Amino acid sequence: MSFKDLLIGLGIGLVIALIVYIWQRIGRADAEKKSKAEIAKLKGMLADRMDVESEGLKKIKDENEQLKKMNENLRVTNAALMQKPGRAEVQRLQVYQTAVDRLVINSPGFGAAWQSALKESEEEFENTYNGTQAFWKKILPGKTNAKLIQNPDVVDEQ
Repeated sequence: MSFKDLLIGLGIGLVIALIVYIWQRIGRADAEKKSKAEIAKLKGMLADRMDVESEGLKKIKDENEQLKKMNENLRVTNAALMQKPGRAEVQRLQVYQTAVDRLVINSPGFGAAWQSALKESEEEFENTYNGTQAFWKKILPGKTNAKLIQNPDVVDEQ
């Protein structure tokens, strides 16, 4: 082997090494380009998802605040309605109705008397809205036979 053969072999080896090196660089550049494109795509998807989630979270928070306000308004309205005049009277009438229902069930003689008195009162009440009786009832106050005040100092005027 001569020195010339050694240089030719070294030259061929260097050319092959250079070709392999260039081939590797081209392959690595393509891989880097693809990975950069993939990273950019993933970053875009992540940004989009974060935007969507933040919008959804904002909508949920806004809806939650709106529901809290509605709840507070309903609570205030309910409290105001409970304080309106007449509400206590309606509750008292419900208590009286329950007591009357129990008396009708538990007292044998009370039921018939109660039913007849109730029917007469209903007829009288309906007659106040018909004809001249309604006119006179509006002008003159009604009179009852019921004792409203149970005081021994008060003497009946009958």
